[in-house]
Amino acid sequence: MSGLQLVERDPIATCKHCGAKAVGPCASCHAPLCGDCCILTEDGAKTWAICRDCDATGDSLSSGWRAVLSWIALPIGLLAIAVVLLAWLSR
Repeated sequence: MSGLQLVERDPIATCKHCGAKAVGPCASCHAPLCGDCCILTEDGAKTWAICRDCDATGDSLSSGWRAVLSWIALPIGLLAIAVVLLAWLSR
C-alpha cells in the first residue's frame, strides 16, 4: 500500500470570524477566512483577500509597497545629497 495515510482526523480550518469552513488565509495576518468574511483588495498587480480586522485597522498590503519604495528612494536621495555636497565643497 503506497501513498499518504490518514493517521488521525485531519483538522479542518475554520474562519476566525464566523466559524465556517475556511477557504484560504488573510494576505496580511494569515488567519483562516471563509469566502463571506473576506474583503478583496487590489494592492499591486493582483487582487488579495484580507480579513475585516486588517481592513478596519488599515493594515493592507500597501505598507509593503511603501517599504519597497523607501528602500529604493532613500539611497538615491542620500547619493543626491552627497553629490550636491561634494560639488559645493569643490568650489
